[in-house]
Amino acid sequence: MSAPLPRIPSLVLLRRLGALLQPYRWRVMLAVTALIIAAAGVLGLGQGVRLMVDRGLGGGAPEDLDQALALGLGIVIVMALATGLRFYLVSWIGERLATDLRRQVFAHVLRLDVAFFEQQRVGEVASRITTDTTLLETVFGSSLSIAVRNTLLLLGGLGMLLVTSSRLGLMVLLGAPLVALPVLWFGRRVRRLSRRSQDRVADASSYVDETLHAIRTVKACDHEAVDEARFGAIAERAFATAARRVRQRALLTVAVILVIFVGIGLIVWAGGREVLAGRLSAGELSAFIFYALVVAGATGAIGEVIGDLLRGLGAAERLFELLATPREVNDPPVPARLARPRGEIRMQGVRFSYPTRPHPPALLDIDLQVAPGERVALVGPSGAGKSTLLQLILRFYDPDAGSIRLDGHPLPSLTLAQLRAHIALVPQEPVLFATTVAENIRYGCTGADEAAVRAAAAAAYAEEFIERLPEGLETPLGERGVQLSGGQRQRIAIARALLRDPALLLLDEATSALDAYSERQVQAALARLLAGRTSLVIAHRLATVVTADRIVMLQHGRIVASGPHERLLRECPAYAELAALQLAPRAGQGGARLTADAG
Repeated sequence: MSAPLPRIPSLVLLRRLGALLQPYRWRVMLAVTALIIAAAGVLGLGQGVRLMVDRGLGGGAPEDLDQALALGLGIVIVMALATGLRFYLVSWIGERLATDLRRQVFAHVLRLDVAFFEQQRVGEVASRITTDTTLLETVFGSSLSIAVRNTLLLLGGLGMLLVTSSRLGLMVLLGAPLVALPVLWFGRRVRRLSRRSQDRVADASSYVDETLHAIRTVKACDHEAVDEARFGAIAERAFATAARRVRQRALLTVAVILVIFVGIGLIVWAGGREVLAGRLSAGELSAFIFYALVVAGATGAIGEVIGDLLRGLGAAERLFELLATPREVNDPPVPARLARPRGEIRMQGVRFSYPTRPHPPALLDIDLQVAPGERVALVGPSGAGKSTLLQLILRFYDPDAGSIRLDGHPLPSLTLAQLRAHIALVPQEPVLFATTVAENIRYGCTGADEAAVRAAAAAAYAEEFIERLPEGLETPLGERGVQLSGGQRQRIAIARALLRDPALLLLDEATSALDAYSERQVQAALARLLAGRTSLVIAHRLATVVTADRIVMLQHGRIVASGPHERLLRECPAYAELAALQLAPRAGQGGARLTADAG
C-alpha cells in the first residue's frame, strides 16, 4: 500500500494550473477572444431570426428577407472562422500543458529521495505521469473550452432573454436555481468518485507493471491463474467505482434535461399568451424561444462536461501531490569546492534507521576510516548493515546521527552531482536498460565517444561477447538486458564503472550469482577496475575477499571486528566461525584460485 501524499486544496490547484498557462498567455487571450466572438455569433443569430420573422415574413418585402438572410450568413461565416481558430488554439494549449506537466512531474520524481520509492508503488507513479496528464490534456484541449463557451452562451442568452422580454426573462432567472442545485449536488459526488476511480486505475496499472516485470518468476511458479484472478478483482473494483461515477453523471444529466425542457415548455406557453395579448411580436417570441434553446443547450452541455472537469481536477490533484512531495536529501546552498578526490572515507558515530522500518536501527555507532586506494571488504550476515553503508555513502539517505566525509568534506556540504560523479556502484544484480550495448556502457558517462566505450568494454573482458552480437555495440539489449547472461550483464556493468573512472568504487557482491566460468571472467574484469582505487566491497563469500587490505565484519548494525583476514581468524570468534563454515570445505579448491584472480 502506498503512503498517502500531501493533499492539495482546490483553489491552490487552480492557481497552479493558471501558473502553467502563464507562458502561453497570449495564445490563451487569443483563444478567449475567438471564443467570445463565436459565442456572440450564436447570440446574434437570434436577432437574425427576429428580423426575418417580423420584417422578412411579417412585412412581406422581399428585400427585407434578403437583408435578414445576408445578415445571418455573415454572422455564420464569422462564427465559423472564430470557432476554427478557437479549436486550434485550445487544442494546442491542451497538448502543450499536458507535455509541460508531464515533463515537470517526471523531472521532480526523478530527483525524489530513494525513501520515496520505498513507500510508493512505481506503477502508480507511472500512472499519474501518463494517464492523469492525458486526462488533463483532454480537459484543457476540449472540455474546458466547451464549458467556457457554453457558460458565455448561458450568460449571454439569459441577458438576451431579458432584453427580448423582461417578464419572461425574469421567469427564467427565477428557475435558474432549479438547474444549479442538481449540478452542485451531483457534481460534488462526481469529483470524489473521479478521484477514487483514478486511484483504482492506478492500482491496476501498478499490479500489471509488477507482474509483467517478474514474468519469468510468474511462469516458473505456475502463478498465471492466481495473478489473473487478483488482477480481475482489482479491475472489477476499478469498474465498480467508475460505474458509480457514471451513474452519478447520468443522474445529473437526467435532472438537468428534465428541469430545462419543462422550463422551456412553460416559457413557450407563457410567451404564446403574451403574443395573443399583443404584448409580444411573433418575431420576438421566435427570438425568445431561440435564446431559451441556447440557454437550455448551454446548460445541458455544461452538465455533460462538468464531470470531465471534475475528473480533470482529480487528475491535477494527483499530479500536484507528486510535485508537492519534498526531498529530504538536498544540495547545500553554497557547496564546497571538490577537486579530483582521492577517495578517502571517514565515518564517525553514524546511526541510521530506514524511514519505513525504524526499529531496529540499521546502523549503530559506526566509526570507519578508509584510506585512499585501500580495498576494504564488508562481511557479515544478511541484515547486518553492509548495503546500508554503501547507500549512505551515495547519499541515498542521510544518517540520523554522526557524520560521513569524503576527502575531509562532510557529504551534505557537496552537491549530489559532485559526490556521485566520483563514485561508481556495481550492484549484485546489474541494471541494464532497453537500449543499445553502447548506451548501457555510456550510461554513467554520457559524453564518452565510441573509442572510450570500446576501451572500457575491452578492459571489462566484455568485447569478446559484444562482437558476437548481431550489431555489436549498437545491438539493442531488450528490457533489462534479457538477451545477455548474468556474467555478460555484470561485465557490461563493470565496463560502465570503468568508463566512469571513479575515485571510489562500491561493489555489492558482484559475483555471488555467477557460475564458476562467468565468475572467473568477472573477477578478472574486477581486478582491473579495483586497481589504484579506493573500494568498499560487500562479500557474502569470504573466498572472494580474503586478500583485501582490510576486512570489516558487521553484526546487527555494528562493527564487531576490523583487520586483515589472518588477524580476524585469531581475534574474532564470529569471523573465525564464518570462515570455518565457508573456507574449510574449499581448501585447495577453486576458491583460492579465484581469490588470486581477484587480487
